[in-house]
Amino acid sequence: MRSAVNDLLGAYDKLIMDPVHGGIPLYRHEIQVIDHPLFQRLRNICQNDILSLVFPGATHSRFLHSIGVMHVGGRMFRAMIDAYLRERKLSEQSDLSLTQLDAIDYFAKIIRLGCLLHDSGHSSFSHQFTQVRRIQELMAHPSRFDDLWQGVDYTRFYPHRATELEHEHYSVRVAYDVLTSVNLDEAGLFLEDVLGIMETTEVTPSQAFCRHARTFWAFIAGDDAESGALSETSTPGLVMDLLSSIVSGEIDADRADYMLRDGFHSSVTIGGFNLDHLLSNLRFGWNVEQPWLGLAITQKGLGALEDFVYSRYQMYRKVYAHKTALGFDWLLREAINEVLDDADTFDWVDTCLSDMHHFAELTDSFFWEAFRRFARRNPQSYSKCIVDRIKLDHLDTREDLLTDGIRAHGAYLAEALRLNPNDVVTCSMKARFSNIQDNFNGIKVLIRDPVTRTRQLRRITEVSAFFTKFGDGTITHFYHRPELVRNTK
Repeated sequence: MRSAVNDLLGAYDKLIMDPVHGGIPLYRHEIQVIDHPLFQRLRNICQNDILSLVFPGATHSRFLHSIGVMHVGGRMFRAMIDAYLRERKLSEQSDLSLTQLDAIDYFAKIIRLGCLLHDSGHSSFSHQFTQVRRIQELMAHPSRFDDLWQGVDYTRFYPHRATELEHEHYSVRVAYDVLTSVNLDEAGLFLEDVLGIMETTEVTPSQAFCRHARTFWAFIAGDDAESGALSETSTPGLVMDLLSSIVSGEIDADRADYMLRDGFHSSVTIGGFNLDHLLSNLRFGWNVEQPWLGLAITQKGLGALEDFVYSRYQMYRKVYAHKTALGFDWLLREAINEVLDDADTFDWVDTCLSDMHHFAELTDSFFWEAFRRFARRNPQSYSKCIVDRIKLDHLDTREDLLTDGIRAHGAYLAEALRLNPNDVVTCSMKARFSNIQDNFNGIKVLIRDPVTRTRQLRRITEVSAFFTKFGDGTITHFYHRPELVRNTK
């Protein structure tokens, strides 16, 4: 119990310096996680695949991003606790028991670990890796999931065998190996509780989690804790969903960090928003009728939330979907397909994707070396384009074209510009923002009556028209294949 009090008061075992957030404190068990080889591999995986070929400063790694997400996730939870204490005026009274402190500390540490490990399963070049045709074939192998968990009873985390693997499945697998090798007992934490708030899992929480959840819920909701439909709902399940939304949700620690970090390292300003202002206006929200427990935001914090959403929207359009960046992503995927034609390379990647003993070797560096070897033997190749930064020639950009429209416009460009139709390639990025309205309605706006001070939760679109302005959009760039490979494909 004394450890929980000390930790909540700001005690830490190490401080690391981050260019975005400043000093980030670490607990002993977090240092052990970070020092693990499976986590250290993230130093060699760029956060934004090869975006640095367009924005030279964007060389930051998944390693630093993951630590930043851990820091933001802890801040989010602590900010909501602090706001609750201020509003209830408990911070200067003795009403906050040691049992309540212990529950708050437990969930704060669980959130930090879930955030720290949320991206630990990313392979080379992050998201681009799983979009490569040959890699998708490997990931879809019928025995891949069982091979990955060989010797481990995965039914504790996956009651049903996963058939289509994504990087989130690998993150859970990495987290299992990492957390079973560190001293979680000393920290008073349980493996299943950390994995339970990560994506793709379905976990029965530990007895400690259930006990802390009931304490936490009674503390936060007061008389509402046993009211209406909430009294018939699993309290641990509600709390686990709340913690999961901090790790991965519409307002989550992951998005908050990568928008600030990507904007900072890309030297752009459109990804900026006031994180302090946003966090200071987050609250716990619940509804006794639905039942629902989740994140709420105060009415005065709507401006900060709108900045958050608009910044993400603009980052997708102006940075992630930049015409030259998407062109290099296309070349990257083709280059990976090329090097996987080599039987030895293919077999080794297959092994790394099946065995955690070798997964740590699957980094950007592995493929950069493969590109260089292939380029030396095949000077007219996509690998040569990547190594020597030979980009696609941009022809045109269109928005919201369907498949037939993309095909027709590509044919038109080829005819009008007298190009070989086979040398006109396209690359599209879907900006999925139509769900903003629905998903952010799940967050709720907290409004207090100025006279009675009673709280009322409203749908976000009932309070702000801002979120109705967004819809899905597809940005499609048309390119001319580099001359180096035009006559070879």
